[in-house]
Amino acid sequence: MAYIGNIPADKYQTLQKQSFTTSATDTYTLSYAVSNPQDLALFINNVRQNPNDAYTVSGTTLTLSSAITGSDTMYAVFLGRAVETVAPALSSVTNDMLAGSIANAKLANSSITLNGSAVSLGGSATVGGNNTPSFMALKTSDQSVSANTSTIVTFNSEIFDSDGKYDTSTSKFTPTVAGKYLLFAQLNIKSIHDQATTEFDFKKNGSNVMGRYKHIALNSSSDRNPSLHSSIIVDADADDYFQIVTFTDFGSGTTITGDSAGFTYFGGFKLIGA
Repeated sequence: MAYIGNIPADKYQTLQKQSFTTSATDTYTLSYAVSNPQDLALFINNVRQNPNDAYTVSGTTLTLSSAITGSDTMYAVFLGRAVETVAPALSSVTNDMLAGSIANAKLANSSITLNGSAVSLGGSATVGGNNTPSFMALKTSDQSVSANTSTIVTFNSEIFDSDGKYDTSTSKFTPTVAGKYLLFAQLNIKSIHDQATTEFDFKKNGSNVMGRYKHIALNSSSDRNPSLHSSIIVDADADDYFQIVTFTDFGSGTTITGDSAGFTYFGGFKLIGA
């Protein structure tokens, strides 16, 4: 049958419910008048009660066949009192009832903040960012170091270089991204003795970042082949660069061992949130 005028809106039907504050009594007041016990579903401690046997009703008066206690729970559903609304009842919509996408404008909070930046819900973001730029470089061939001369250590082979910020021709790491970086290095030294000192520095723009890491050979004529290892956290601006510089006072100089096995290496990465 056709309608004259506007088509009525869809309606959602729910039943009225009443929860009671219980006590040691058998009489309670209903929120709505009920003429027949069959129109009221009564639950005591979540167990549905038998109409007429367990309770009777008269208008808004509910009378139980026996009194309950204050520790009991009781609620009633008014079966004869359905309420129709254009909108569904509160808490009646579940996840299974939803389909499609919900527009951000329909959400109370349509964005969240990650690391100080707003990100729209439904979009994508990288939480916390990445530890890049990052690199790892090796020395694959031996390098002679003259005595009493600061020498830039060359690392001529890359294991990885996430953003192309390490230069094998100059052995410089130039992050170009401001932040704090963890740098680490190891040098394998060949043949020093007689209390000779060999050390290396992390250099920033040609100047020492911190004190030197050094090895002092034992007072012996026998050769020692120490490995020097250290790490450091540095603060870098966009135009800073870093290198490793070594120094020895061994009379005839020494040699930095290079090998594809990774005896001598230089690496680093950006710290997140630092």
